[in-house]
Parts: sequence; C-alpha cells; structure tokens
Amino acid sequence: MKQLIANRIMDQERALYHITDALVKDCTFAGEADGESALKECRGVDVEGCRFLLRYPLWHTSHFTMDRCISTETARAALWYADDGIIRDCELGGVKALRECCRIRLENCRIRSTEFGWNCTDVTVHGGELESEYVFMGSRNLHIDHLRFKGKYSFQYVENMVIEDSTLDTKDAFWHCRNVVVRNSVVKGEYLAWYSENLTLENCRIIGTQPFCYCKNLKLINCTMEDADLAFECSEVEADLHGRIISVKNPMAGTIVVDEVGEIIIENPVRPTDCRVILREAKEA
Repeated sequence: MKQLIANRIMDQERALYHITDALVKDCTFAGEADGESALKECRGVDVEGCRFLLRYPLWHTSHFTMDRCISTETARAALWYADDGIIRDCELGGVKALRECCRIRLENCRIRSTEFGWNCTDVTVHGGELESEYVFMGSRNLHIDHLRFKGKYSFQYVENMVIEDSTLDTKDAFWHCRNVVVRNSVVKGEYLAWYSENLTLENCRIIGTQPFCYCKNLKLINCTMEDADLAFECSEVEADLHGRIISVKNPMAGTIVVDEVGEIIIENPVRPTDCRVILREAKEA
C-alpha cells in the first residue's frame, strides 16, 4: 500500500525529496520559504489534486501520475528529465513546463507554457488545449490527437511525429521537421514547413501565406489550401489539392494537381523548376 501524504502546505526546499510509492493528495506547494524541487528524484508517486506554485517541482521523477493538478505560472520548468508518466486533466503553466522527458502521456490537459516539450522522446498528447511558442522543438516520436493548439515557431526540428484530428493555429510551424504526418486537421499559419523532409498532410485544411518552401519529399493528399501565395518555392512535392492557390513560385520537382491557380511564377530560379502544375479539369479531360 502506498504511503499517503494529504492536505498539507509545504514550502521548504526539496519538501518530498526522493519519496517512493506514495500518494500525494490535495497538497499545496507554496509559502514564504520559497523552496524548490518539491518532488525531485521520486519514484512510483501518484499526485492528485495538488497545486504547485514553486519552481522545478518534478525533476528526475519516474513512474508517476498526475491527476487534476495545477502548476501555476510561478512553477517554472515543472517537469524536467522525468520518464514514464501520465498527466491527466491538469493545468500546466510557467515557462518550459516539460523538457528532456521520455515516455510521457498527456490527457485532456490545459497547457500555457512557452518553450514546452523541448528535446522529449515518446510523448503522446490526447485532447486538451496547448498554447506555446517553440513547442516540442527537437523532440522525437510524438503522437498528438484531438488537440487545440495556438502558438508560433511550433514543431521545429521534430522527428517522427503523427498529428490527427487537431486544430493548429500557428506560424512558422514544422520548420526542419522530418518524418511527420498530419491527418484530418486544420493547419493555419504563415510560412509553414520550410526546410521539412518527408512531411505528409492528408485530408487537411491548410491556410496561410508562403507555405511549403525548400521541402524535400512533401506529400499533400486530398487537402484544401486557402490564402496560399508564393507556395512551394524550391520544393519537391506531390500534391492533390482542392481550392484555389493564389500563386505557385519556382517549384522544383514533382506534380501539383489543383482546382485553380491564379499565377505560376518562374522567376530567376536558382534550382531546376521541373515541377508540373495541373488543373484538375484538364487532368480529368
């Protein structure tokens, strides 16, 4: 049976350092002592209904759960170097709330944290809301579904990621990403996916200016594009698109099939421009 620690207010340094096999319930980590690292180096800990107002509360923590907890804006860098954790129905605030972690599952959380999720591995995000800048930069092996995301500079240098059934209101997203699939989602933002490699979007609504430049092995399957101008510059692309593209500029290789395109610009190309742009009606005829 797990040790129960309940209904306490703790503000000392390393208040519950290195505890194992414990249930920490309805506790508040705050106070004048302003101590850091409350649950550092813990193992087998379940944390329920707790409030974290102090810095670095869960570092190097392993095999843990968090349910219905609140980490406030003052709880900076809440989870670093943690592994094998499940975080459910929590509110995570404060900058850099998750970093250098592995095998983490987030379920229906509300997250507002700049620089969230850097250099993490094997992270699953199911449902919830996330607002961040530079989210998940440099992370690998991610699966995200039914997420509402808002932010910019998102998913840069990410490798091996699947996003499904989500809404992404973003900017400069997917830069330098590799091996990424986005399905059944809305992706809104400027300058999407520059310098990406092996990026596939399927059944997506894509909105914004100057998308998909300098891409390698880009695939767009049954997608709709809106407000897209100067698209696909210097990119290798296979695309089956609906809607109207305002302009395509200096595409490098592949085939783009689209309902309508306002202008195809071939202007001072520095790379070959062998890509074919085909109007759907002409293809069907």
